[in-house]
Amino acid sequence: MATNLGIDPDLLERALAIGGERTKKATVNRALKEFIVRRSQERLLDLFGTLDWDGDYDYKNERSRE
Repeated sequence: MATNLGIDPDLLERALAIGGERTKKATVNRALKEFIVRRSQERLLDLFGTLDWDGDYDYKNERSRE
């Protein structure tokens, strides 16, 4: 899908230099993938502390095979 974007040329040049990709297209695609991964990880961090913990739960007992 062809898309025309107004990307800051200085940012793109810095990303090309740092990222090691050979083309602008590859650089933008890699940046988008890394953005998605990072934001997904941040959402996971938001979940910490939101689950109720059962203090009586014995994980060792649950692993035993009877």
